[in-house]
Amino acid sequence: MSNITAYVDGLCQPKNPGGVASYGFTIYSDHMKLTEKAGVIGKGSGMSNNVAEYAALCEALKWLLNQDLQNNEIVVKSDSRLLVNQMNGKWRLHKGLYANKFLEARKLALSFERISFLWISREENTEADGLTRKAYQEYCKADSR
Repeated sequence: MSNITAYVDGLCQPKNPGGVASYGFTIYSDHMKLTEKAGVIGKGSGMSNNVAEYAALCEALKWLLNQDLQNNEIVVKSDSRLLVNQMNGKWRLHKGLYANKFLEARKLALSFERISFLWISREENTEADGLTRKAYQEYCKADSR
C-alpha cells in the first residue's frame, strides 16, 4: 500500500458567487502523478468558489474509489480553510450554496479507511489551481464561439 496525496482546488469567476465554477485536482502516489482532472461545474446562480472547492474534492474521491484505492492512506491537500476545517470536523456546516457538495464529500470520505485533510498555502497548490484556471479559460473560449 502506498501513500496517496490529492491536491484539490476550485474557483468561481468572473464573479463569486454567480460566475463560472471550475475545479481541478491532481493525485500522486509516492511522488508519481497518477492523474489530473479539471472541469466546469456550472454557471450562474448556485455557483460559488466553495461549491467549486467541494466539487474538486468529490471528483478526486470518486476517482480514488473507482481505482479501488480506498484502503490506502489518503492525504487531501487544499488551500481552502473552510473545506479542510469542515472535513476535519472543526467547523460546522452553515447555510450556503455548497451545502449539498459538502454532504456529498462527507459521505464519500466515509468510504476511506484512512483519510486526512491538510491545509496548504495557495503557493503549494499551484498545479490544481492552474487546472481550475485552464478549465475556466477553455469554457470561456468555447462559450464565445
